[in-house]
Amino acid sequence: MDTDVLVVGAGPTGLTLGIDLARRGVAALVAERAQTLFPGSRGKGIQPRTMEVFDDLGVLGAIRAAGGPYPVGMVWQDGRRVGEHRMFDPAEPSEDAPYNEPLMVPQWRTQEILRARLEELGGSVAFGREVVGLTQDGGGVRAEFASGEMVTARYAVAADGGRSTVRRLLGIGMTGETVDPSPALVADVRISGLDRDNWHLFPPGGDGDGYLALCPLAGTEDFQLVARFPDGTAPELSLEGVRKVVAARTHLAPEAVTELRWASDFRPRAALADRFRSGRVFLAGDAAHVHSPAGGQGLNTSVQDAYNLGWKLGAVLRDGADPALLDSYEEERRPVAADVLGLSTRVHRGETRRGDATRQLGLGYRHSPLTHETRPEPGPLRAGDRAPDGTVNGTRLFDTFRGPHWTLLALEGAQAPGGAEEPGGAQAVGGAQAVGGAQAAGEAQAPGGAQADGGAQAAGEAHAAGEAQAAGEAQAAGEAQAPGEAQAPGGAQAAGGAQAVGEAQAAGEAHAAGEAQAAGEAQAPGGAQAAGGAHAAGETHAAGEASASGGAVVVRVVRGPAPRVYGPGLYLVRPDGYVGWAGDSTAGLPAYLARFGQGG
Repeated sequence: MDTDVLVVGAGPTGLTLGIDLARRGVAALVAERAQTLFPGSRGKGIQPRTMEVFDDLGVLGAIRAAGGPYPVGMVWQDGRRVGEHRMFDPAEPSEDAPYNEPLMVPQWRTQEILRARLEELGGSVAFGREVVGLTQDGGGVRAEFASGEMVTARYAVAADGGRSTVRRLLGIGMTGETVDPSPALVADVRISGLDRDNWHLFPPGGDGDGYLALCPLAGTEDFQLVARFPDGTAPELSLEGVRKVVAARTHLAPEAVTELRWASDFRPRAALADRFRSGRVFLAGDAAHVHSPAGGQGLNTSVQDAYNLGWKLGAVLRDGADPALLDSYEEERRPVAADVLGLSTRVHRGETRRGDATRQLGLGYRHSPLTHETRPEPGPLRAGDRAPDGTVNGTRLFDTFRGPHWTLLALEGAQAPGGAEEPGGAQAVGGAQAVGGAQAAGEAQAPGGAQADGGAQAAGEAHAAGEAQAAGEAQAAGEAQAPGEAQAPGGAQAAGGAQAVGEAQAAGEAHAAGEAQAAGEAQAPGGAQAAGGAHAAGETHAAGEASASGGAVVVRVVRGPAPRVYGPGLYLVRPDGYVGWAGDSTAGLPAYLARFGQGG
């Protein structure tokens, strides 16, 4: 195989998936037919749930710096301001939902940030790669590019948009409706004579002209123009055409439009793919569902498709999970996409306001085959729900969730597997401090915010990255043995050639990082097998980002009082931030974990 996963399309969906696979050590080729990233502002709204996803993927800081809040709408009539229009029902941030309002970031800028993160993790985008043929068998997928080049992969993902070539090659249909027969123009323009404090709204006039809006795009000098036209009209996409419509529908002169940076026309449509999977090929994003732009749901649903699929591909390709796990992608995401399509259509038609539903914090998987609620009397937070933020013993839960691991919350005295604290009382929370003080997070930031990447050592703490195991305060990198430390019990070397050192196999705790689990024959104290998929004694992993050698996936344990929205009990939080399993005791938990390559 040339790669593990072929991702077709470098929009927000494909880039998000590329990032998630890269941080899991899954080889992926992100192929884009164009020579550059998409240049327009089209999907400019980042909803709170997607902000949580971006927080986990390490890009939220850059996204927030690049964007800003949505401005208040200002209604104009006959050249006069006649009133304000609030686009969204207000919401206050809370401990469990710290991101309360959508953020405006032009799509082109979001894609730049995602691409930079992908490259930071060692990935890249292959531009000028148009897929024209696709075949598959039980072993993999073979794609042909327009250049004649061939590539083979174990799986492929169609993230190539609403007119998806891959979907057509698979013969998967789309079922939907025209939301509005009126064509629309969307363009990015430079314009003078309007302030940037408002979203300027020009309702239809009595002479038959349609609606027009000019929204200042946060972080830029541009405005996004949206104009509707009568059915049967073909909007003009030239600078002169845009000037003509602005002059006809606003008080501005044609020359107020000083530059046209991008333009497109469309007819609002809602459509859902009949299937999200065909053998080893998956549909994600607009290739699977097409939305009206109203309500800002399309890009966000697409990013969350990738976030759902990424950890499952990682579990199968790196952690030894049964490939049947991948069936749950369609089972979970297609119902969500159908619900969100209905929501965006209602918003477009003025039947629903933008508010709690469009923030997407209430989406979940209670009816998923991966969801196990074992409590006879569950509280308000159930298995399948989004795992809210909160604070446990001074540590923010979102900080603990960050990274491609699972997290087990043992709240209000609920006993985690083994029933004991980690050796020395060091708990695997927050910054993932493993025994001995080594930082056990593959994607963790070094002190001061610098990324401890590749071979670089995080100041003051070990960054357990790539194939090396962190030990004590030293970084065990590459082929080098961390100084001053002993070999892992049994004399085995950690996977990748770096010697497992220090507290690598402490009883009650598994390994402190990455691919650093002592391979094959070494056993943890107390006789627990330290590789081949089984947990070390106590079932607890005190580690960060990558799966251990042989298929055991990191589970981080948090113990303490229950935050307001949780209540007592055990909550196993999936890598995508949803509660997969909840119980009053550990009965059934090992069997549940075994489905995902977690040694059972």
